[in-house]
Amino acid sequence: MTIASNLEYLREKIEKACLKANRNPDEIKVVAVSKTHPVEKIIEGYNAGLRIFGENRVQEAREKFERLKDYSIEWHLIGHLQKNKVKYAVNIFDFIHSIDSVELAEKVEKRLEQSGKTIKGFIQVKLSEEETKHGVDPDKLDIVADYCSKLSYLKIIGLMTVPPYFEDVEKVRPYFARLRKLKDELNKSFFNGKLTELSMGMTHDFDVAIEEGATYVRIGTGIFGERNYDGN
Repeated sequence: MTIASNLEYLREKIEKACLKANRNPDEIKVVAVSKTHPVEKIIEGYNAGLRIFGENRVQEAREKFERLKDYSIEWHLIGHLQKNKVKYAVNIFDFIHSIDSVELAEKVEKRLEQSGKTIKGFIQVKLSEEETKHGVDPDKLDIVADYCSKLSYLKIIGLMTVPPYFEDVEKVRPYFARLRKLKDELNKSFFNGKLTELSMGMTHDFDVAIEEGATYVRIGTGIFGERNYDGN
């Protein structure tokens, strides 16, 4: 299967999910998760029509960003952002999906103010009990949201989550529904309706995420195939 044929199949599934939820497929943005995949695959995806690419690690993204400067790519950071990598991240990314503390938001805002650049961001919410997952605990979400709602250069546009993996995708639905509910609550309390996006859903569960309101879905395997972690 080529990336182009994978994309065609993906778009068909998105259309079906949108039809089921009475939504417009144009509302759904696909973030092609290109982590661990070589530049050549990103170019192949670009030639197939992709323009939004997601990376998990700043260092890997820096190398790809330099090699692909001549391409009109919208770069999204979808992995955890370490505070000591903020100075590099703000020069690469157009979107950050993983704002998970006041301290991180403050650091990003200061760096952006220095450069005069704006970045769109998502507050990452930890709805899973798994220790490996990052994000703001729901009981501390108001503190982070209140702070982020006042920023000038880091423009928070929505929420993001990474739920547990379930073979039965219906088991993940409550996590997506809860994120949507939290977005609605924060809009009333802090953002005055400015939170319009939900970054949720990956290759195995994006159709359920769309049914629950996702606007950005993060698709890696469904586009590029299985990852090759040894780098060969």
